[in-house]
Amino acid sequence: MSPTSSITSLLGALAASAMLVLPVAAQAPAKTPIRSAYIPAATWLPAWVAKDTGIFERHGLDVSLAVIQNIGLLPATVGKQFDIAPATPPDLVNAAAKGLNVVGVAGGWVESGARRSVEIVVRKDSGIKGPQDLRGKLVAAVALGSLIHVSTLYWLKQNGVDPNSVRAVEVPFPNMPDQLKASRLDAVEVIEPFVTPLLAAGNVSIGDPILSVADPTHGTMWIADADWARAHPDVLKAWIASLTEAAAFIKTDPETSRAILGKYTRLPEPVVKTIPIPEYNAVLEPKSLEPWIKVLTELGQVTKPMDAAALVVKTQ
Repeated sequence: MSPTSSITSLLGALAASAMLVLPVAAQAPAKTPIRSAYIPAATWLPAWVAKDTGIFERHGLDVSLAVIQNIGLLPATVGKQFDIAPATPPDLVNAAAKGLNVVGVAGGWVESGARRSVEIVVRKDSGIKGPQDLRGKLVAAVALGSLIHVSTLYWLKQNGVDPNSVRAVEVPFPNMPDQLKASRLDAVEVIEPFVTPLLAAGNVSIGDPILSVADPTHGTMWIADADWARAHPDVLKAWIASLTEAAAFIKTDPETSRAILGKYTRLPEPVVKTIPIPEYNAVLEPKSLEPWIKVLTELGQVTKPMDAAALVVKTQ
């Protein structure tokens, strides 16, 4: 073989070796796919921000989000249709009491006297001033087992009103304003983004029933199948870190955050601009569930002892 041929063969071999090595070095770490869901309300804004700004991806998660209207159905879907799903404390406690293998894995919206997102709204001329005036009245709830309705029943009881003296009917949030205006309802249990336009239309609030449970308290959280959650602590850490970063982003860039809020809720821009942004805390502690276990027990909706510590999987 001539010297020229030898050099050509050597260069060819080196080039081939480089082609084998370079693509491996350039490969990005695979992202963990997570199937999740959301309800079109401002309480789930951090997840939307984390999705649309790339925060989830930066934490190694490939998250898909599906819109769901009935949050109460979601505990039965974790480990099947969804890996991590939105829930409320009553959803989680009731599901676990019924034997479902579900746990809380992250926190969400926090309701407090300083940052209210929930109100019971009545017409200005209704004559209803407080819980005592709701006896015999028709109150709309998005679901009879919902966080807000459970809170309303407890609020009534705490104020000396028999919860059974108040009639309740299930009405979707978007339909409540027209039903109230037409006097088909006496009061509506609403959450942002529906509170602001209702009050702007001249209606009035008679209170936030959630504050009768605790102040502050987690109103929403994220849940997962218990076995899956315990087997994936790194994924849960990434999920919590993503929501925490998103909550910080919402405070530093409210304009972009409100645009994302409008995208997912499909509300008109003037409404989106005036909606109060809730407080969020992605860290979930067992103590967040303790008052809700007490409430559900007092209302007779949970009839066996529940351990809050067993209902939360912590990553640290």
